[in-house]
Amino acid sequence: MCRSLAAAIALRGHLHGRLAVSLCHQFAVRRSIALAVLLAAAAPAFAEALVGGVKYTPTVPLAGQELVLNGAGVRYKFVVKVYTAGLYMTHKAATAEQALATPGPKRVHIVMLRDIDANELGRLFTRGMQDNASKEDFSKSIPGTIKMADIFSSRKKLNAGDSFSVDFVPGQGTTVLVNGKATAEPIKEPEFFTALLRIWLGPNPADGALKDALLGHEAKPVATGQ
Repeated sequence: MCRSLAAAIALRGHLHGRLAVSLCHQFAVRRSIALAVLLAAAAPAFAEALVGGVKYTPTVPLAGQELVLNGAGVRYKFVVKVYTAGLYMTHKAATAEQALATPGPKRVHIVMLRDIDANELGRLFTRGMQDNASKEDFSKSIPGTIKMADIFSSRKKLNAGDSFSVDFVPGQGTTVLVNGKATAEPIKEPEFFTALLRIWLGPNPADGALKDALLGHEAKPVATGQ
């Protein structure tokens, strides 16, 4: 294309042939750069998300399915960063109701950003579940809540950099993994995972900005809850 254009310009006497080729080459380079910029703009949907210095992959495998990152954000306690959290599901949801109703496996992946007493974290999670469920619904998740408390009690302390995932697989239950290793048998009650997810997505979330981030919205500076 450039050679044809250069020849046409040269024949008309407007520019010397070599100058025309140079101009065409510059045009081709700029076109390549523009294409690269367009591709880069589309890349975030498939690239790792860096949240609070923690990388969240765009997809993770679970129970034979590929889950996509719905959103990820930082949990703040006043102005202190406590942990990052990412929500993975079979497909994306923009509202809490959609996320809670989405069928299939789900994962909440948390990475600690500071040291914290594991028992304290367990108590905060329990209170968050209570704050976002009716007494009847919370009572159904009590067996799982007790098992989760036992898991945190056995750890004593979670250090900055430690991670844990809460995996829900329909028909199997909820498994808690600390630093990638399963800590106990799955919690069978399906109500437990829903109650746990409401800690961040319920009407009284632990952190309003984190709720927005997990739903893929632009996070707003809100500091509330546990």
